[in-house]
Amino acid sequence: MQERFWDNVNFNRAAIAVAVLVALFMAVKVAAEVKSFRYIGGGVTATNTITISGEGEVFAVPDIATISFSVRHEGKTVAEAQRTVTTKIDAALKYLNGAGIEEKDIRTASYNASPLYTYDYTQIPSRQRIFQGYEVSQMIEVKVRDTDKVGDILDGIAKAGVTDISGPNFEIDDEEALQVEAREKAIENAKEKAEILAEDLGVRLVRVVSFSESGNYPVFYKGYDMLQAEGRGGATNAAPSVPTGENRILSNVSITYEIR
Repeated sequence: MQERFWDNVNFNRAAIAVAVLVALFMAVKVAAEVKSFRYIGGGVTATNTITISGEGEVFAVPDIATISFSVRHEGKTVAEAQRTVTTKIDAALKYLNGAGIEEKDIRTASYNASPLYTYDYTQIPSRQRIFQGYEVSQMIEVKVRDTDKVGDILDGIAKAGVTDISGPNFEIDDEEALQVEAREKAIENAKEKAEILAEDLGVRLVRVVSFSESGNYPVFYKGYDMLQAEGRGGATNAAPSVPTGENRILSNVSITYEIR
């Protein structure tokens, strides 16, 4: 009789322990489900929704400019062609250093040395390839942090003997802050539209179900493209006037709301 009594006690204790564990498991699961509602799109799938788009834009004056120039020359050997290229590149770099452009803002964007051939089509039935020499080309990219100097920089590079120049491309050094500002404006624009639409429909906005963003990019203004870049002229007599204009940072967002 006493053994049966203790068996029942042990069974009840085990049952209580199991019940406590099950209760704790369910409590944790419920807490996790409740917590998930804090996140966009979390919890129960929304069945009634509206999707609203918003746009935000920010304008800013560019504070840096990028210019690129290249020198190419042909020769019987790579060394011969390279000597001429190096002479002109060095003259341009010397000018840039004297103009206050730091070394960190000057880089070689590309370098190429390739053989040159012509073809004799008089050889029948196949053409004959004839070696002519080598062409060496080098492209330099320059970042100008004082946009007021861009015209003088272009003029100085041209006078150094460089005839293949492109740019400048005007940019904003710290675009991230402007992108954030444009995004905030786009979200606010979408919210205002959603509130007006909800009132017109006689519904209530419950929560954000999804969010996406596109078009968050700057629109550049290209202020000047030298005639020398296309081989249509010689060195300029005066530094060109290069207006910077403004860059437009645009953000487009799409927000889906659950409604009731």
